[in-house]
Amino acid sequence: MTGRADLQAWVGRTETRSDFVAAGPIDRLAATLDRHDPPARPGEPIPPLAHWLFFLPDTPQSELGPDGHPARGGFLPPVHDLPRRMWAGGRLRLHAPIRVGMPIARRSTIGEIAAREGASGPLVFVTVRHEVHAAGDGTPLLVEEQDIVYRGTDAPAARAATPAPQGVWQARMVPDAVLLFRYSALTFNGHRIHYDLRYLTEVEHYPGPIVHGPLIATLLMNLLHRMLPG
Repeated sequence: MTGRADLQAWVGRTETRSDFVAAGPIDRLAATLDRHDPPARPGEPIPPLAHWLFFLPDTPQSELGPDGHPARGGFLPPVHDLPRRMWAGGRLRLHAPIRVGMPIARRSTIGEIAAREGASGPLVFVTVRHEVHAAGDGTPLLVEEQDIVYRGTDAPAARAATPAPQGVWQARMVPDAVLLFRYSALTFNGHRIHYDLRYLTEVEHYPGPIVHGPLIATLLMNLLHRMLPG
């Protein structure tokens, strides 16, 4: 088992990936969000946050952990004593449009690992910085920091959410199992808390399916796009 102090050895680790911005995932995201967009064409900018449809994980099935994520270790640190692993949030800066037909590259760096004590017990936060650029000329496209949290199973899995303040625009929807499955498929996210009811209630003890953080952000961006086209 890797101790908390030993996890600092992962700070500064890097990983590089490359991909090609195909139109198919963009069209399927539009269908998932009930957007009746025309088919994506080469050269057109993809919607903001649609970059999450690329640089998808390619971990072999035999190397997945019991939660459906890649087994601990590798690029991310092996926080074995805190089995719940989730996307906790992040920050994003968009520099230039990502366009259909563009070859792109991403450099990922582990920037910080912090152990904390929360209301639900011990926590470990891992911050990963992603820098995406055009593979041809190196044009910066976006910089994203993602916070990944590791939690234990002793405390309740979820607590009552604080009501959100009233916004200028509102849209109400109730995500169902099909929507969560389709977004998991679009992002090749095998995490079972989004679609496996028996696992998430009996193993991780959540009261119901968990909506992906990136999906919530995408729905918010979709609302903004509808209200302020362009």
